[in-house]
Amino acid sequence: MSVAGPHDGSYAWSLEWSGVDPSAAVWWLTILGIVGLLLFDYVFHVRRAHVPSLREASVWSALYVGVALLFGVGVWWFGGSGPGAEYFAGYVTEKALSVDNLFVFLVIMSSFKVPRAEQQKVLLIGITLSLVARTAFILVGAALINLFAWVFYLFGLILLVTAGNLLKPESEESHAPDNVLIRFARRHLRTTDVYNGDRMSTVVHGRRVLTPMPLVMIAIGGTDIMFALDSIPAIFGLTQNVYLVFTATAFSLLGLRQLYFLIDGLLDRLIYLAFGLAFILGFIGVKLILHALHENNVPFINNGRPVPVIEISTGLSLVVIIVVLLVTVLASLFSPKGVAQNAISAARRHALEYLVVERDPHVREEIFQRLLAEEAQLRKLPEKYVRRISDDEQLVALLRRAHDEHDRTREA
Repeated sequence: MSVAGPHDGSYAWSLEWSGVDPSAAVWWLTILGIVGLLLFDYVFHVRRAHVPSLREASVWSALYVGVALLFGVGVWWFGGSGPGAEYFAGYVTEKALSVDNLFVFLVIMSSFKVPRAEQQKVLLIGITLSLVARTAFILVGAALINLFAWVFYLFGLILLVTAGNLLKPESEESHAPDNVLIRFARRHLRTTDVYNGDRMSTVVHGRRVLTPMPLVMIAIGGTDIMFALDSIPAIFGLTQNVYLVFTATAFSLLGLRQLYFLIDGLLDRLIYLAFGLAFILGFIGVKLILHALHENNVPFINNGRPVPVIEISTGLSLVVIIVVLLVTVLASLFSPKGVAQNAISAARRHALEYLVVERDPHVREEIFQRLLAEEAQLRKLPEKYVRRISDDEQLVALLRRAHDEHDRTREA
């Protein structure tokens, strides 16, 4: 894919996009800015364990999205419309994939019974590890593209396979945090199931042992590395400019912690998001294969000569991505099935948090009040969903246990 030509040169520090990376100064300023935003989060947001309010999560999510959009405007202004469109297409795609990944993070948090107040630190460290890993993947991907033109065929096939997998129904058990690193840590390291705030270790019976915190971080970091195997080929299908790939990926990860707390209550409701992402990844996969054919030098395809095919422009890609995401998100939010699924999942999650995760009395009471509101919403659902809930013996028993526990706590 060719990128837009350089700007007219009226700015001394113009980014010069015609196959040439921005200057070293621009690279370093960008890296320092991204590192600065991460450090700001570490120092001012997660140093003190707390549950972000809706207002706090909204303000900071909007701030990070605003920074990413302003950066894209700068790319468009100094680099031209071509790189600008490539950046925005990459950013929107990566952000959408990140939102889908949040559901898996939620499953991991529930599996490890991470207290709500401690989840911020887990997420931020996981995001940091992910940013480092994805940077390495970006460099490897760029090197492969420069050396082998057939890599575009491989990336395209990866995205088509991933799109197909997204259409398969998945249960929460399929995302259970049981990878090789977790099994190794549990087998060879001294660990406990008891948390000590957000500390990595604690003392049990006079012995220093690891709390579940480092295991959760390993699970989230390892899972996100697996996500990178899909997202990095996707963004290389939209632009091969390493600077744009890096910045779009980095800005999509920044603010993901705040977004987690902002849309936590909506994650289960986005029931059609996977279909939208499958379409987008399939679309980019086709785009990559068409580009590979256009640049073909593989001997057994057209005798090693380029194949005259139509290439999909970045502008069209950006429009398709935005329209598909809008349609799938709106369809999810206004779908009766989405409302029902969200209410059922939220009630189950908050009942578990009340019973086995949280120990702070004030936090537990807040969770129980949310549970009451969700149960009221469940009773207002259409009859077929109410019957489905009544037939779910495990859910009914879980809700009953939560009420019994709350009654005992009040009597005590």
